[in-house]
Amino acid sequence: MDLAVTAVRITLNAASYVAPGPAGKAAFRLFRKPRGRSRLRPDERPVMDLAEVGAVAVGGGSAVSYRWGTGERPVLLVHGWESRGSRFATLVSELLDLGLSPVAFDAPGHGEATGEAMTILDLRDIITALDAEHGPFEMIVAHSLGVTATFVAVRERGVRTERIVAISGVPDFAYLVDGFCAGLGLRARLNRELRRRVERELFSGETDIWSRFSSTRTGRDSTAEAGASSFLIVHDEDDDMVDPAASRALHSTLGDRARLVVTRGLGHRRIIGDRQVAASVRDFVVSEAPGRAAAVPDPSPRTAAGRGSPWRPSCSS
Repeated sequence: MDLAVTAVRITLNAASYVAPGPAGKAAFRLFRKPRGRSRLRPDERPVMDLAEVGAVAVGGGSAVSYRWGTGERPVLLVHGWESRGSRFATLVSELLDLGLSPVAFDAPGHGEATGEAMTILDLRDIITALDAEHGPFEMIVAHSLGVTATFVAVRERGVRTERIVAISGVPDFAYLVDGFCAGLGLRARLNRELRRRVERELFSGETDIWSRFSSTRTGRDSTAEAGASSFLIVHDEDDDMVDPAASRALHSTLGDRARLVVTRGLGHRRIIGDRQVAASVRDFVVSEAPGRAAAVPDPSPRTAAGRGSPWRPSCSS
């Protein structure tokens, strides 16, 4: 734990004993806003320069949309927290080669969009708006919190798609709060105070947010019973932000309509720009039998660090 995190942990935990309200408010401010905007990378610029740029009004702000291709066979790309649409640049090139038309965006507080932050409901509404403008999508590819928002959009807004690719998916909103508190080493009292503020200030008037905003919610409105007919789930075993067990649980929930691929050495963020992940998505698109075991690219040469391929196959259900 670095010195800045240690200082935050000590300060907030100490304050929570004498002033839990202000301490909870400070924790909420840290939780609410991205730590910074990720910047466009040089290797992403050639792809992004080819995009048709638009705007999507959401939550008092404006998201920036990007569209490539002819509009035929559209595919939606949904980024997560502290990310941006350009992180899918490698995949955009793969999809264009297949004759698909990718659509991506920067949510409020991210990339080139206005605003300071986004919520999962903002993501849901952006997905819904882009579905109305460019859909129905042949496939939706989502990463991290974008996975959760995609399933919420399918259940709550009737967004239809044939296939969903879930990369490093956050299982539910409670996972974010608990992970935030665990990462800072905050007391249980601060966790409870943070949850109360999330309910009052982020989702005022919304109900059942702790189970409703979930990618593995079961019951008659289950993701397994609505929307897509086949799923590709990708997660890195070295992910230090979202436990790979979350994707295994999603795989179990979806049953034989899902295939699971586990990578190694890519972590939580590099996975969406990895060429072999893009190749696996490409295989998923062209596959005639979505329920069969995932085709995993040949192992890459050993790296300078001495590690082997970041890929290993996982059993399909």
